[in-house]
Amino acid sequence: MAKRKSTTSKPNAKLIELDPDRSDATGQFLTTNQGLKINDNQNSLKAGERGATLLEDFILREKITHFDHERIPERIVHARGSAAHGYFELYESLKEFTKAGFLQDPGKRTPVFVRFSTVAGSRGSTDLARDVRGFAVKFYTEEGVYDLVGNNIPVFFIQDAMKFPDLVHAVKPEPHNEIPQAASAHDTFWDFISLMPESMHMIMWAMSDRAIPRSLRMMEGFGVHTFRLINENDKSVFVKFHWKPLLGVHSVAWDEAQRISGKDCDFHRRDLWEAIENGAFPEWELGVQIIPEKDEHKFEFDLLDPTKIVPEELVPVRRIGKMTLNRNPDNFFAETEQVAFHPGHLVPGIDFTNDPLLQGRLFSYTDTQLSRLGSANFHEIPINRSVAPVHNNQRDGHMRQTINTGRVSYQPNSLGGGCPFQAKAAEGGFSSYAEKIDSKKIRARSRSFFDNFSQATLFFNSQSEPEKHHIIDALSFELGKVETIAIRERMVSLLTQVDKSLAGKVAANLGLAVPKNPDFQVNHSVPADGDPKKFQPLKTKMSLEKSDALSMANTIKNSIKTRKIAFLIADGVDQKSLAAMKTPLEASGATVQLIAPRLGVIKSREGKQIPVDQSFLTAASVLFDAVYVPGGEKSVQALLNEPAAVHFIREAYKHCKAIGCDSDGKKLLPGSAPGKQKSARITAPGHAGIITSGNAKEFIKAVANHRFWEREAERKIPA
Repeated sequence: MAKRKSTTSKPNAKLIELDPDRSDATGQFLTTNQGLKINDNQNSLKAGERGATLLEDFILREKITHFDHERIPERIVHARGSAAHGYFELYESLKEFTKAGFLQDPGKRTPVFVRFSTVAGSRGSTDLARDVRGFAVKFYTEEGVYDLVGNNIPVFFIQDAMKFPDLVHAVKPEPHNEIPQAASAHDTFWDFISLMPESMHMIMWAMSDRAIPRSLRMMEGFGVHTFRLINENDKSVFVKFHWKPLLGVHSVAWDEAQRISGKDCDFHRRDLWEAIENGAFPEWELGVQIIPEKDEHKFEFDLLDPTKIVPEELVPVRRIGKMTLNRNPDNFFAETEQVAFHPGHLVPGIDFTNDPLLQGRLFSYTDTQLSRLGSANFHEIPINRSVAPVHNNQRDGHMRQTINTGRVSYQPNSLGGGCPFQAKAAEGGFSSYAEKIDSKKIRARSRSFFDNFSQATLFFNSQSEPEKHHIIDALSFELGKVETIAIRERMVSLLTQVDKSLAGKVAANLGLAVPKNPDFQVNHSVPADGDPKKFQPLKTKMSLEKSDALSMANTIKNSIKTRKIAFLIADGVDQKSLAAMKTPLEASGATVQLIAPRLGVIKSREGKQIPVDQSFLTAASVLFDAVYVPGGEKSVQALLNEPAAVHFIREAYKHCKAIGCDSDGKKLLPGSAPGKQKSARITAPGHAGIITSGNAKEFIKAVANHRFWEREAERKIPA
């Protein structure tokens, strides 16, 4: 397009040259889309530092509106999802705290639809990316739809919704080459994070094993924000929501996650689908942390700060009900893709707080659905439809489905008898909590939000030694992918405030020195007129040094339900040995698959034909939780001569899984067989998680343990 020039007739007038097709922000001021220079791009406009975000904040609305409409029709974030139907059953009444109808009567069942998702990747990306997982639950209650829209991590990267578009732009593939997909290991993400110390707590979670779950059925869920519960007497308490999986919280190894992505990028989606189809219904208990209003300011952190948790040692989680997923969607697009969640879908008895990230979400979600689903009538799509009757004066619009009768579409009216009527609170009418607001409108952040490091330290200190090693490895991998040295250096500086040994080990892996006096003035993250010294991050000394709930080492390890066990067999397998382990495993709820050098059938030592489930061509150890080798000298010898079988065992060992064998099967364990097999370093029977007795109880116990991370002390295990 040709450049436009001014038409001024003054002979020496300066020409204004515009090229609307290009924009170079180098050396320029930040502006709105109307060219208005922005003074504060860090904070939304609030009624006081800890007050509600104001609708008049046109800069926030413009920024988020543009962000919400950036992708059509795929979700901008949480694009890759899996979902299921089910129900929530209440254990005990919460009538003391809330008038929400579905939380009143023990035994009451409420239908739900749950969508799990990765955040950064596109619809076609892998399930096993290192990423936050969305955990969104739609309750179809008798009082209307209630959405609890959270993640598998209880905190978030940022404190104010003003920064959400910046965060997502940073973590998405870089705009000049659309690389990398579904990954945070690149310069733009870590550039942003290194300038946003408030992200450090979330970074500890994201670099931990929580970001690579074994299964969607084996991860926790959190509401993230602090909400309110309100009872019949209009008394309010604060609440944090938790989903606790009954199978425990388990992960895969990072090396394993990368290999699964190559073998089966639909691993989590397939796992959820197959579990439900097989009748092994996923279950979570809903837990609440209830905090009286009078205790709002008693903690060493701010309840409204979405980068903070309330440690369970300070406020125990009270388990009030169970959610069971028992039906897969009939149509992926109609249900999983078209479902529309919104933290503003409430029922009487549940309300918001002034958490500035939550406040921004309340605007953003509706706006996003308008872009993605194309109509203000997205609530009429079957998966989004309320089971409670819907009566209002909204009419027409794109894709309208409801056929409204009568001539009245306004209120108040007399021609329609005044219908539909407003409902009193006693009749179930929703009324917002009457929180007192008396503040100046201001773009600012409460100083109680400035502690950026203490809970990051709490999380790291609470991890087991293997989990700490995994965080160090993850940070080293991610920052090792960063090309800009200054970004790596800034991140090492921030890590010194979390834990000096953590910073030292990451720095050593990156070939950097740890700075002695790091500067934490966030000069690039303050308003234009702000004093950088006033925005210096803080670190509060916490009275709590560790929290057991933060380590997956303390999760449930008493069940092998839905675990997948690979049996390696060949012609000549001992059928009795096979059955002696297979039968009790399946009786305990595990799934056994027979893996052989070829498909079809093999002949047992007793001469019977045994159908094969997979061959080594399609099977891989990373797709199973444990490995077992039944007896049969001829079978074991054939497996010894099969490189894929030897690799299967070595890789399972490297990823710290339970390995079992019986009689002749011991020969397949590297270290027991002659020659090259010794290199796998399984040095002796009885090594952690290696069961050579053929005893079913011992092997089941080993599988239930999930992993034997102590093996990672041998850092050079070939596979």
